[in-house]
Amino acid sequence: MNTFEISAQPLSLESIEQLLNSGQLLSLSQEAKNKIQHCRNYLDSKLQNQSEPIYGITTGFGSLCNIQISEKDLSKLQENLVMSHACGTGNMVDDDIVKLMLLLKAHALSSGNSGVQVKTVERLLDFYNNNALPVVYEQGSLGASGDLAPLAHLCLPLLGMGEFRMDGKILPARKVMKQFGWEPLQLQSKEGLALLNGTQFMSAHAVHILLKAKKLSRFADITGAISLEAYNGRLDPYMPQLHTIRPHLGQIETASNFRNILNGSKLITQEGKKVQDPYSFRCIPQVHGAVKDTIRYVESVTITEINAVTDNPTIFPDEDLVLSGGNFHGEPIAFALDFLAIALAELGNISERRVYRLIAGQRGLPEFLVAKPGLNSGFMIPQYTAASIVSQNKQLATPCSVDSITSSNEQEDHVSMGANAATKTLRIVNNLERLLAIELFAGAQALEFRDATATSPFLNAFISEYRSAVPFIKDDTIMYTEIQKSVEFIRNVQVDFPD
Repeated sequence: MNTFEISAQPLSLESIEQLLNSGQLLSLSQEAKNKIQHCRNYLDSKLQNQSEPIYGITTGFGSLCNIQISEKDLSKLQENLVMSHACGTGNMVDDDIVKLMLLLKAHALSSGNSGVQVKTVERLLDFYNNNALPVVYEQGSLGASGDLAPLAHLCLPLLGMGEFRMDGKILPARKVMKQFGWEPLQLQSKEGLALLNGTQFMSAHAVHILLKAKKLSRFADITGAISLEAYNGRLDPYMPQLHTIRPHLGQIETASNFRNILNGSKLITQEGKKVQDPYSFRCIPQVHGAVKDTIRYVESVTITEINAVTDNPTIFPDEDLVLSGGNFHGEPIAFALDFLAIALAELGNISERRVYRLIAGQRGLPEFLVAKPGLNSGFMIPQYTAASIVSQNKQLATPCSVDSITSSNEQEDHVSMGANAATKTLRIVNNLERLLAIELFAGAQALEFRDATATSPFLNAFISEYRSAVPFIKDDTIMYTEIQKSVEFIRNVQVDFPD
């Protein structure tokens, strides 16, 4: 199998998605090795000739920065840092996100500004390549001095400590390392700080969320189009003339998607429609479009972040500089994730409103989308479930980045709370997936009460594929299993719009 070389070339969402889907292994390019070693050599030479303290290299950390450490204890200082900062708690981070953390941490260190050993970065790649995924916990990072606690858990196994998750089992790090013949590393000066400082917990979440959000944003156009057909809605709000005079890119794109999805439909062009549709149908281009534009903005911030050096202090060998700054502060990614959380919550919000319209007995549809309402409750409670999830998303969408709690004896007196923004936005995007699954479930059901074959060729084929997984509901049945089938369908289906 070909390997993916980590080098000075920037990562993109597309390259990361391709890497994850292909199962390619990772390796360091020779260019990256040279940069890492050049920086390490410089730092070793610097320490031999430097009498002034260098933060985090010859001093303590945080508010302990005024305490100088003797040369014989520099390695122990870094080991103690990793051990003492492994204070995560809560749920374990998903395997997919841990793999992204390993990739992004190795990529950041490969720039040659962090002072680590080549073998340290290569060991992180060993973890990735063998699916030996360190156990990392969701809670513990303030998103300021980097993602200290989660990155400490990510890097504990370098020392033979902590735990791995392999094939769904939690195993002691030493047992797994013995299995692969890996000896614990002895960290050199600065290495612990380089490993723990950085935004890779927040950034890995952002990458994972964006990959999912981009698919769901496109999928929302399909579920929205099905609902529009089932509700006997109008095509007027999607005509290009409207959007050229308010030319937001996402709005234009959404309207175009709907015209393409509905191309050839007899339902959308039939006469006798209401003069106007409710906002949840009429304003889809404006709402879905704003979500698309938000995703684009957050992607631009995330791409900058994952290709940046975010540890501290930062080393510039060719300029003979070791600078202590704040590149680990998560404010850029915290703002972006909070913004994305709001947008994704809104995409679910408008979806639930369409579900409500479909079950409300309007425009010739039976109440709760069953032929015998009363005897059957039909789709009454799926809408309850959607409303519950939407309400939770609204609460989760409250920005995390507006909060800050002083830490480290006031040395770290303003923090981003970006890690909390990351974990709550992950919950929102997972909730959105369920909301769109419920809309698809209800929309496909409602369309059966029209002449479903009169919809567009694209939607006919799409619903036919959906019906192979989820049947039409004639009489009351256990609904949660059908909702879960709809979720699985969304996860597995390819979303390709007609031109």
